[in-house]
Amino acid sequence: MRLRSSLFACCGLLGLLFGMAVFLRGFFPTPLKSFGSAKAKVSEIPGEPVLGLASNWTKLPSPLFGKVVIMLVDALREDFVFGPKGRQFMRYTRRMIEQGSSLSFIAKAWPPTVTMPRIKAMMTGRIPGFIDVIMNLNSPTLLEDNLIWQAKTAGRRIMFYGDDTWIRLFPDHFVEYDGTTSFFVSDYTEVDDNVTRHLDSVLKRNDWDLLILHYLGLDHIGHLAGPDSHLVGPKLSEMDNVIQKIHTELLSKQGEVTLPSLLMLCGDHGMSDTGSHGGSSSHEVNTPLVLLSPAFRKKDSFTASEYVEQTDLTSTLALGFGLPIPRNSLGHLILSVLEEKSLREQLRYLHLNGYQLSKLVQESIPTYEKDPGYKLFGIAQKSHGSWIKLYLEGNTSETLANLGKKVLRQYLDALKLMSSSLSKIVAQYDMYSMIVGTIIVVEVIFLLIVSTPDALGSTAEFEVPLSATFYSLLFYLLCLMFTAIHIIVCTSTKTSCYFCDVSWLLAATAIVLISALQCVLTSTLWKHFTNGKPQHKTCAVANSSWSELDLLLLLGTFGHTLSLGSSSFIEEEHQTWYFLINTLLLVLFQDVCRKYFAPSDLQGKSKQNKNPEDIDGNEQQTTICGLLETSDCDQKDDKSKAYTCSGESYEKWLALLSPWVILVFCRVLRSLNQTGIKWAHEPDFGHWLTSSSHRAELSIVAAGSLLLIFILVQRTCSTVSKAALALGLVGIYCYRAAIGNVTFPWNPDKHISKGIIEARFVYVFILGILFTGVKDLLKSAFVFPDTTTNSRGLWEMYNGLVLLTALLLRPHNLPVLLFILVVQFILTKFIWRVLDYDAAQITIIYYWFGQASFYFQGNSNSIATVDISAGFVGFENYVELPAVFLTLFSTYVGPLLWAVHLTCYMSSERNRYSAAVGHSCYCLVLLRAIPASVYVILVTSLRYHLFVWSVFSPKLLYEGMHTLVTTAACVMFTAMDQKRMITVLKN
Repeated sequence: MRLRSSLFACCGLLGLLFGMAVFLRGFFPTPLKSFGSAKAKVSEIPGEPVLGLASNWTKLPSPLFGKVVIMLVDALREDFVFGPKGRQFMRYTRRMIEQGSSLSFIAKAWPPTVTMPRIKAMMTGRIPGFIDVIMNLNSPTLLEDNLIWQAKTAGRRIMFYGDDTWIRLFPDHFVEYDGTTSFFVSDYTEVDDNVTRHLDSVLKRNDWDLLILHYLGLDHIGHLAGPDSHLVGPKLSEMDNVIQKIHTELLSKQGEVTLPSLLMLCGDHGMSDTGSHGGSSSHEVNTPLVLLSPAFRKKDSFTASEYVEQTDLTSTLALGFGLPIPRNSLGHLILSVLEEKSLREQLRYLHLNGYQLSKLVQESIPTYEKDPGYKLFGIAQKSHGSWIKLYLEGNTSETLANLGKKVLRQYLDALKLMSSSLSKIVAQYDMYSMIVGTIIVVEVIFLLIVSTPDALGSTAEFEVPLSATFYSLLFYLLCLMFTAIHIIVCTSTKTSCYFCDVSWLLAATAIVLISALQCVLTSTLWKHFTNGKPQHKTCAVANSSWSELDLLLLLGTFGHTLSLGSSSFIEEEHQTWYFLINTLLLVLFQDVCRKYFAPSDLQGKSKQNKNPEDIDGNEQQTTICGLLETSDCDQKDDKSKAYTCSGESYEKWLALLSPWVILVFCRVLRSLNQTGIKWAHEPDFGHWLTSSSHRAELSIVAAGSLLLIFILVQRTCSTVSKAALALGLVGIYCYRAAIGNVTFPWNPDKHISKGIIEARFVYVFILGILFTGVKDLLKSAFVFPDTTTNSRGLWEMYNGLVLLTALLLRPHNLPVLLFILVVQFILTKFIWRVLDYDAAQITIIYYWFGQASFYFQGNSNSIATVDISAGFVGFENYVELPAVFLTLFSTYVGPLLWAVHLTCYMSSERNRYSAAVGHSCYCLVLLRAIPASVYVILVTSLRYHLFVWSVFSPKLLYEGMHTLVTTAACVMFTAMDQKRMITVLKN
């Protein structure tokens, strides 16, 4: 079957995407089988260990607290309470910490630091899997043992107000609740007022035992404006007032109850310096934990807070409530909570926690007898029995006290060791699904590589042995073999396997795909070995020698791919792309200098090496003018020739200056957003602009950027689209002013709103421009098949995407969009007209600039830099599909705009040879497929690396999403290529 290069590449990328999806499902681990739905029971509680005598303590200890209020403030950073902001804005809380009956800790959250996994960690005591980042958008019911289920089973009455994630996780567990959506980040006022409005009535009632409050406003402010916003201080003061109201009301009723109350202030995760979360930086994982209760002794000063694990809350709250510790909890008791209890009671609580962890170790670790924590717990249990015997005998000597302290230390050490051992084996990989996905990915990338000589041939069209594959005996033998392997694996495995649980239709599809790819790959290799030469002359062989640019593009692409095996290079990947872009610009400058100043014989030799099909009249004219530059123009008497030389001289100096202008832009943008890990905390120009004291400067930058964007984009717009573009850009500024990012000079104190009307106003113009582009494309496809209408439609589509980008990007990032447009203008108007680069070289250069733009925007390989606020622009409520699309678009807007511009450029301005579009599409797919495929293999070999969850796993998600975005661009490329060939055939 004869296929175009673009269509073949697009099909290959779809196969790669399918393989990566299967691999991702297997890579992100599922819980161990011991982490099922089984629950801890009161009847299984062990008695107090004793040697020789019978203990009278065989039941759960009585509760430590009566009424408990858990106040969870989303994205509450540790320094928001214990740092300068806490002293300034949370005065009552700080006074209680320093002088009241309280305990304060810094609770460390495990990545991923997003809400749903953190709630699961605090309620189950288990470390959630990384795949919970995806599940965070649609939280399923939590079936495994948890604190809420235990409390309800024990007859505790639970009330909840706040983030509706709790309601989805724990349906039918609350006697009263009122949920608020956690995804509408533009609202940071009503979302908290809807929680606080219930407090006056609830605190006066006695029909509840556990009250949970989840405040979202601070998290929404972080997503909108960052941790340094002027909105953070008032929000912290608001939370402090809520704490004071609850604490005062609980204390006022203390005389009416037998047990002391407890108010717990905590955060589910922190907030990065950009206002987001999801990563593993200190500001994201460190959260405050403040316990206020008359059960604690009063403090006389503030001391440095002790570090605890967030999972330690589960066992502490369970025993404090008089409940069994959830079966799968990995946490250990916070001993400070028992500071007023007797030594016997403290040992009893620690023994219960150790017994629960030892049972979990037995179920999870095959060689549990050798586990140091398990062995130490056995020793501590025996020592505890000896201590109990002495205690029951009435021994009051110093020996009893010393033995008790020794047992206490042994228990604490055993708990920490067992918790650490369980944390390391908390989940297992689905190796079968990973292997299936890897096989598909490897077959696709090898097929793309071996087909490259034919795909980049002069016609961008070649024969693919598809028909022969499905009639070959090898294909059916492979299908039978892989089916047998699938049946054997699925019937013999003892662990859960996703690929064994899917329908037979999907499994058969994967088996057929693997077999077909293997047959096509074998046929292609056989054809190359037997024929010895590709079917058509390729562009690559048009030039007999490798230029400096070719070597740079080749070494840079493969060097970056190999660097993905290093965690440090992944964390600081932006540095790699900045270096490659700077080096590329120097090579471009060298080529421009060679073009104008090299001897004529070298230029003529270079022209002879070019493919004649690639040279049109304009290129020949440029070559003649370049040769004329070497002569003395002042000696020419002909006025027209003098005028031509003057114009070409002007063009020459613009071309020479262009790489340096782009270099300056790159250096400025590197200072706009610090990204990565090592220097992310360093101050940058973006933080300076977004601070509340520099809104005037941000307004000037935003207004100037929008004006320049209009000047650059309107060149390719129709008259109607120009008007829509202008009104849309004005609407964008009005939207940002409405939500308080920028100001109007004549009304600096404008009331802040959600900006819903302004954003929808802009959406109307975006849809109008996109509709105009689609209309022109359909017109050129079915009515008047000409390239002019097709080109106009493509540029209209591009301009609509630019307007959407300007709406979604934060104001301080508008210079990034301006940079993209300026560089694209410089490349097309001054550099490509001078340098005779082929489609493959231009595609690689565009890809590199797209990658650099991704990091200029402030993105990184950490989930914390994903700006989810873009998904809610113009929406009053959370709507899943638009939110996901807008967030994905805003994250990958750099690579996407460069890919779409490449499509427009190749389809409209580069008419040198008909195969250019197909070559560009094929090269773009290779550039995306090579690093993605290699990274799948690398991350498989590094799955037990120390940084697999903090570094390699987020990067794997980014690779998958980037492949998905590239697939969308590749589909557009393929459509344009097919349309172009149809037009050529008709003409």
